[in-house]
Amino acid sequence: MEKEAIKFFENAAKKLNQANKELFKPEEDIVTYLVCKNAQYAIENYLKGYLLKNGIEPKDNETIDSLYKKCKKINKRFEKVDLLDFNCKSSNDLESKFCNSVSKVNKCFDAADGLDTFLRREKII
Repeated sequence: MEKEAIKFFENAAKKLNQANKELFKPEEDIVTYLVCKNAQYAIENYLKGYLLKNGIEPKDNETIDSLYKKCKKINKRFEKVDLLDFNCKSSNDLESKFCNSVSKVNKCFDAADGLDTFLRREKII
C-alpha cells in the first residue's frame, strides 16, 4: 500500500503544479476548467494517498467529501484543512463540476495547496 500511496501523492503534486502553472498566465488566457479539474484531482489523490498510507483502501467511486471525512477520523488535525470553499467536494463526477471565474478557481487551487501544505507540515509527504 505504501507504493500505491506514493503514486497518489506524486500524481497529486503533478496536478497541483499544473493548476499553478495555469494560474500564472494572464487572466484572460487562464483556462479555468483546467485549474479546477487539476485542483480536484490533486485533492482526491492526496486524500486517497493518505488513506492508503494508513492501511485503508479507498473505493473508486468515493467523493472527495467522504475521503476527507475518513481522513479526519484517522487524524483530527485534518480539520485544520479548509475544504469549505471547495464547492465541488461532494461530487463524484469531477468532469462536470467546475468553476467559470478565476476568483472561484483560485479558491479551488487554494484548497488543494492548503492540503499539500498540511501534509508536508505533518511530514506525511
